[in-house]
This record gives sequence, structure tokens and C-alpha cells, in this order.
Amino acid sequence: MWPQLGRSRVATVRLFEPEPTKFLARPLVSRSIVSLEQPVKSNEPIEICDWSAEWAEKFRVMAAVIRTALGARAKRIDHIGSTAINGLAAKPIIDIQVSVVDFDPLDSLVEPLKAIGYVWRSSNPELAKRYFRESPGQERTHIHVRRLGSWHEQWPLLFRDYMRIHVEEHEPYVDLKRRLAARFQNDRVAYTTGKEDHLWQIIRRADRWAAATGWMSRVSDA
Repeated sequence: MWPQLGRSRVATVRLFEPEPTKFLARPLVSRSIVSLEQPVKSNEPIEICDWSAEWAEKFRVMAAVIRTALGARAKRIDHIGSTAINGLAAKPIIDIQVSVVDFDPLDSLVEPLKAIGYVWRSSNPELAKRYFRESPGQERTHIHVRRLGSWHEQWPLLFRDYMRIHVEEHEPYVDLKRRLAARFQNDRVAYTTGKEDHLWQIIRRADRWAAATGWMSRVSDA
């Protein structure tokens, strides 16, 4: 079992903590139920592309449309994942995290996003989020709706901010991604599983960095 995880009631968010502290209410979370990246069924081969400045611009355009559609329902709209990290090679898919107070009423998420071309994937096995994808012909996009302040919502922001600053982490991670993509070009589950150990090592280092610096998620991207 992994160490107990939780969210601090003060500024610093500790995701991993070996000993109990008075600040943390920490459920036990295992790697089997917390996936760092959810494999998506696709007939397209896995492609790792060099970083592109266009990814940030594509996010800005999409996020503005999502903000208009959801209004105050979305407390945050953030660019997450590898395409949000300058200089990092990635699959050319824009990952967007929408933070909400609660998932219910679900129709107030599903209908506005459907109206702008995003499809709710009700079969998504990760119960800590609601997952949406682009309609056929649209820009490849993953929308992850998570509860504001939850561990599942905080770790993608911490991972992104840590990786933006710690460029020494880029080369080993990209090398692993390229090797896995070459080996498992048409097997997204194997590709994702192959990255898991390395990603959890990064998250642990990011957690120590967060504790040392008092990291907090900054203002919303949109």
C-alpha cells in the first residue's frame, strides 16, 4: 500500500507523508486505483511529437470557449499534461482540467460541453473525475472534470508546475516515452503502464519540492 495521501489545510499541499500530521486528512490510495494517465481506446498509433508552441495557443482558444459554456460552474480551467510543459515532447493531445465544487447536477456539465462539441465518456472507470472527449473531426482533446481542491485535482497542477521548472526531468521522461511508443505503438494500455513507475517517482520528487517551497496552485489558466 502506498503512503497515506491528502491535502493540507494550510498553504503547502503534501501528497505523500510518511508520518501522520495534524494538518492532513489522508485516505489510503494505491497505484491500482489512482492512474496517472488513463489509456484511451484508439486505432491511431502512439505518436510522440517534439514540443510545439501551438499547443499553448490551442489550449487558450479551447479554454475560452469552455469558459463561456460553463461560466461560474468551472472554478478553474487549466492546461495540464505534457503539452502544458514548455520543451517537453508529448502526444499531440490537449489535456484540459476543469475544476468544479461538485459533479452534480451532471447535466450542467454534460449539456454545455455537448453544445460545444465535447462528448461525455460515461464508461470512464476513474470515479474521481468526469471525462469528456472531442467529437469526430475536432482537435484531439481530453477534458478532465475534477473536484476543486481534491488530491486528484491538485496532482496534475503540481506535476505540471514542477516539470516546468525542473527541466532536468525532461530528457529521461521523454526518452522513456519514445522507447515505449516504439515498442507499444498500438497498445496504449502497455504504453501507459510502462510509464507508471517513472511518473510516480517524479510525483514523489515534486511532493518534496512542494513541501520545501510552499507550492500552491496559482490562478486559473482561463
